[in-house]
Amino acid sequence: MTNRRDFLKLSALAVAATSGMPGFLARAATQAGGTKTLVVVQLTGGNDGLNTLIPYSNGAYYAARPNIAIPKKDVLTVTPDLGMHPALRPLMKLWDDGHLAWMENVGYPNPNRSHFASMAIWHTADPTQAEADGWIGRIAEKIGDPFCASNLGAATPQALQASEFSLPSIDSVDNFQLKLPGGMNTPFESLLNSPRSGEAAYLTRATRQMLKNTARVQENVKKYKAGATYPDTKFASQLRDAARLIAAGVGQRVIYVSLGGFDTHAGQRAEQDGLLGTLAGGLSAFQADLERQGLARDVIVMGFSEFGRRVAENGSAGTDHGKGSVMFAFGQGVKGGVHGSSPDLEDLSEGDIKYRQDFRGVYAEALTRWLNLDARGILGGTFTGPRWIA
Repeated sequence: MTNRRDFLKLSALAVAATSGMPGFLARAATQAGGTKTLVVVQLTGGNDGLNTLIPYSNGAYYAARPNIAIPKKDVLTVTPDLGMHPALRPLMKLWDDGHLAWMENVGYPNPNRSHFASMAIWHTADPTQAEADGWIGRIAEKIGDPFCASNLGAATPQALQASEFSLPSIDSVDNFQLKLPGGMNTPFESLLNSPRSGEAAYLTRATRQMLKNTARVQENVKKYKAGATYPDTKFASQLRDAARLIAAGVGQRVIYVSLGGFDTHAGQRAEQDGLLGTLAGGLSAFQADLERQGLARDVIVMGFSEFGRRVAENGSAGTDHGKGSVMFAFGQGVKGGVHGSSPDLEDLSEGDIKYRQDFRGVYAEALTRWLNLDARGILGGTFTGPRWIA
């Protein structure tokens, strides 16, 4: 026989079991469809911006990198001075269509070459490292919905941490549903059908709403049919899940995905070439999927890494931690082009590219002109940057 305490425990268990289910407490149903989404791509480890968007007309680039520079003949030309890494060829259609943007020389004041510290700065949008909550967590608090943003992966990054609640991390959309321990379904249903009052009555209503919307989300996700063939990589699988969530119409405003391995201290060409191929293959499939499902108009992608690499290669055919680097963004809502001047390889800061654009200005553009939110309140100040939203 069950009592009130058992019911509260089971209800709490149900709520906890679905902590990754977006929008089930009413918001998803009212926001389904039409909500603009920002997909954030984290390149973990410190991606080498110079070998991503290559200053192929600059002799200093080739002088500093006799072994790892990208040959001019292989560069995918985008301007008379800059070109994309050849592994990024799947993204050239976006460039040609005017929907791929590069932001040059991006960083922040007093750069930090520590992976942990610099990533925390990008996650919190606070170079002083005084802020604990993430900038996306603050988005959720502003909107008032802990399920408007999700991380696709095992562990929630600091960017999605909030003081008022925890935002979900989703390992697999297929398992993104209520699952009670064995033998709990019958007693749980019995408890829901028992008369309640006060706090228990509220939990009953909330739990029933949760179950209803859980079923709705899974039904919509199962109806999804991929509009593109995704590569067989974990990164592409995350992007496919992102497309499924967007297609399901569950009110996601921000979706976060990561691709690791960019800490290329040795043998950089083989490592980074492969990673950029994985990046471009997954992203091009994702964009094609959105376009074929009629969703591309409402989704943009923005990518970053915690820092760039040193200008000069090291003795192991790699590069060490640097400062300024590149960001990218694409989508039908993006103003394509190179935003910012080419890196000045004659005017360095301790052997590193100087940052000339604050990453918070790039964030502010997405917040204000894409998500229609108060960037100042979320970022803790006013930051100007390139106008990369169309």
